[in-house]
Amino acid sequence: MVTGTWREWTLDDASAWLSEPGADDDKYRRGVLGVITGSPDYPGAAVLGVEAAHRTGVGMVRFTGPRAVRQAVLAARPETVAVPGRVQAWLLGSGMDSTNRSFRLAGELQHALASGLPSVLDAGGLDLVGSHTGPTVITPHRRELARLLHDRDIPCTVEEIDADPAAWAERTAQQLRVAVLLKGAVTHLCDPDGTRITVTESTHWLASAGTGDVLGGIIGALAATHHERLAHDAAAITHLAATAALIHSEAARRASDAWEGGPVTALDVAHAVPAVVGGLLRR
Repeated sequence: MVTGTWREWTLDDASAWLSEPGADDDKYRRGVLGVITGSPDYPGAAVLGVEAAHRTGVGMVRFTGPRAVRQAVLAARPETVAVPGRVQAWLLGSGMDSTNRSFRLAGELQHALASGLPSVLDAGGLDLVGSHTGPTVITPHRRELARLLHDRDIPCTVEEIDADPAAWAERTAQQLRVAVLLKGAVTHLCDPDGTRITVTESTHWLASAGTGDVLGGIIGALAATHHERLAHDAAAITHLAATAALIHSEAARRASDAWEGGPVTALDVAHAVPAVVGGLLRR
């Protein structure tokens, strides 16, 4: 496969997509992220995504995921609002099993996607691509992408994606008409409009459980804070996702440096996000 020119997203690129709250901002103007993630088997996915969203600087996180998961989310982040209401972007699917949805959960996910609001589809929400009505980015790793394409009758193997991730990310964006963030040591981001961006991991310690959930929370937070821009510039979601990937990478590096280059956990990465955002704002 032949792809176009890709460019590496930089700290200066990312800083241009961040801003501090002003004197006239409140939690609604700053953005409300709706989150439907996690499951009784994987409650940590919801905790990590919510944690990361709060630490990225969103105005409010509204968690309306499975009832069994809410207690864990509220124990970790008591400022989270756990009742339905106004939101300006959605994070959907992390820590869920797409083959085991209750009728009620399926209805909540479809209702969110029918809202026309910006959406981040991760893990157990990837199969919902195509039912979205607003600016949307999907965040698969290579195994999830192979499965998604196979289910859409597009022959593809993990080995083929490994051999040419850029081409497969681009093909997915064109076939599914959605922004794609294909996770890896080099993350590839593209959309049907021809945007092609790479973000190279600052540390391979990111290859651990839960870090993808943290990334989803960062993207969701940025989508919520930029909801007004996304209402008239849907393609901006690709640049916001690239900014989130860079923040995620830099947070992992900072967390590892705190342990003299040692291993980090997903929660370590989430906790390092504010310092990265602050540094980017000062550029």
